[in-house]
Amino acid sequence: MKSKPIKLDRRLKPRTGAVDRRARPPVDPSLHSVETLLHELQTHQIELEMQNDELQRARLALEASHNRYLDLYEFAPVGYITLTPEGKIIEANLTAATLLGVERNNLINQHFAGLVAPKDSDRCYFLLKNTLTHGKEQKIVELMMKRGDSYFHARLDCLPVLRNAEISMLRITLADITESKHTEEELRIAAVAFEAQEGIMITNADNQILRVNRAFTEITGYSAEELIGHTPRMFHSGCHDTAFYAEMWECIHRTGSWQGEIWDQRKNGEIYPKWLTITAVKDNAGNVTHYVGSHTDISARKASEDEIKQLAYYDPLTALPNRRLLLDRLQQALATSTRSKKYGALLFIDLDNFKSLNDLLGHDMGDILLQQVARRLIDCVREGDTVSRQGGDEFVIMLEELSGNIEEAAVKAKTTGEKIISSLNQAYQLATHEYRNTPSIGITLFINHQHEISTLLKRADIAMYGAKSAGRNTLRFFDRDMQETVTARAALEADLRFALMRNQFKLFFQRQARYDGKTVGAEALLRWDHSERGLVQPHEFIPLAEEIGLIIPLGQWVLEATCAQLKQWENQAQTRDLQLAVNVSARQFHQPDFIEQVCATLNKFAIKANQLKLEFTESLVLDDIDDTIAKMQRLKEVGLSFSIDNFGTGYSSLACLAQLPFDQLKIDKSFVRNIEVKPTDTVIVQTIIGMAHNLGMDIIAEGVETEQQRAFLESHGCQVYQGNLIGKAMPLEEFEHSLGI
Repeated sequence: MKSKPIKLDRRLKPRTGAVDRRARPPVDPSLHSVETLLHELQTHQIELEMQNDELQRARLALEASHNRYLDLYEFAPVGYITLTPEGKIIEANLTAATLLGVERNNLINQHFAGLVAPKDSDRCYFLLKNTLTHGKEQKIVELMMKRGDSYFHARLDCLPVLRNAEISMLRITLADITESKHTEEELRIAAVAFEAQEGIMITNADNQILRVNRAFTEITGYSAEELIGHTPRMFHSGCHDTAFYAEMWECIHRTGSWQGEIWDQRKNGEIYPKWLTITAVKDNAGNVTHYVGSHTDISARKASEDEIKQLAYYDPLTALPNRRLLLDRLQQALATSTRSKKYGALLFIDLDNFKSLNDLLGHDMGDILLQQVARRLIDCVREGDTVSRQGGDEFVIMLEELSGNIEEAAVKAKTTGEKIISSLNQAYQLATHEYRNTPSIGITLFINHQHEISTLLKRADIAMYGAKSAGRNTLRFFDRDMQETVTARAALEADLRFALMRNQFKLFFQRQARYDGKTVGAEALLRWDHSERGLVQPHEFIPLAEEIGLIIPLGQWVLEATCAQLKQWENQAQTRDLQLAVNVSARQFHQPDFIEQVCATLNKFAIKANQLKLEFTESLVLDDIDDTIAKMQRLKEVGLSFSIDNFGTGYSSLACLAQLPFDQLKIDKSFVRNIEVKPTDTVIVQTIIGMAHNLGMDIIAEGVETEQQRAFLESHGCQVYQGNLIGKAMPLEEFEHSLGI
């Protein structure tokens, strides 16, 4: 079917273009408008579709961006919290809730300050206040925040949000810095530790020094610049061989560390001891990367150890081994003699009359003598022998491996002993004084473990006392008779310790009378009434009491017993005017409270002080003469009088005697005994009498046995006597009977 041709409207102007009018018939204008409209609609539809696609893509992109923002916000590595100006939380991300250990919903409307540890609440307050006041961001503020029941270190940034020129919100950034704080703390501790008192040196695997601390430079004397790049071989002292270092490094390679004492050299050449600890540092593969050495200078400790050892094992005065070290060496010597089957010997040496030296010249001179004796003893023995000081003036020498034959060993020990006697007999120069002294030596032999060490020392001691009994300045070997003597002495000592408690002491009295026979007083003499031995004389137990320290309570007993007796005699015409003399020992007199004891005793018995006379020996007054004078003056003020006993047997000088407030001088019986027998003693007696008169002292002679002695004394000016001619020492009842009571 053919279409009907469309008629064109001529009135329409032909369209411009290259179309031939004759080849193209005219178009209906209405048709042209529809086509154009359709075309435009189609074009517009396409554009709308394109715009829809772009909108869809934009929407998807916006949704994706929003989701990314939410992820970044919610799961950021830091917490975000938004606060009202009043400090209430109005928004928080999940990270903040997680850090704080609180559900996010539970955070809303909470006060932020409630999440801060109490100790940091003030800092939190000032953080928020400063932000609101100044309107500026507050950065890097550290607070302790709560996390449930615990706390964590947090770093905060606070940013104000402005709206209409006013702060409407506060945004807080919250970061957990607990781990970094812990790391920082560890680094700080490590830094302090590195600069501690211990010297620290770090080397690489090739042992080249990389770093040292200040303590190390102070110990070695090198600066850090002088050490970096070198090896520790620069400190070698030469005190250790290659085997020592090889063993040290073998231990480090095997175990990863080594520690021990080592001697190194400082920059100035000084060799010093140190305690070294070396530790290998390894990587994850087990390869050594570094070595860390810890160096402690132990010079002071070693010096202290040496000093302690010196104090523990050596005599401080002579630097000789003391008793402890001797016992140790003797134990070793016994073991050695068991293997060698050779005898050794112990020589116990005691200086004769050493106490007299102390009394005469003082303890300082005594110490000088002991030091010189020590040097002489060392010169008398072999290098391997031991010379020790036991205390006081006692020395013990141990001779080892003398001989397998006992007689030959004894001869060698005796030869050494005689050499010692000869050496110690030579004059000593004590400051400005020339002094001579002699020794007494006891010897005992030993081999293997036949006897205990204590037994050997006791035997040598016994032998020494045997030498003293033989006249001193000699030597003796141990035998059984000596053992019996010492056993008896030990028993006597045991009994003496209980004698006071058993009330076994008594006073005897010996008259002191004038030339006309009138009794003027008596000397109170101590006797020990032993239950088995009978009456024991003072010379048998007084030295022992001095030695074991019982002389002080014993002297106090005598003083009290004498005062008690004077009190009893107050009502007797024959005795009320008598004066009793009491001997006082040096140890008793030099007690700090001696004066107080005497005064207390006088008050206790309420006697007249002038009825009591204290007798001192010359040796007592020469020991610390200033103290002696002061004490005597105080006692004289109380009313006591003093007598110097045994005058002439000591070493007191006239200058010394003139200073002392003595009332009476007693001539020793050894001079009285030899009156008109030994011309020298006769002259000495005359001199003493004249000296006493010149010094204004009374004079009394003891030990008067014969009428000739008494007559001589009287004719030369001594008119008071004591001795068997006047009356022997008697017990109380007999003495009172002699007075007619």
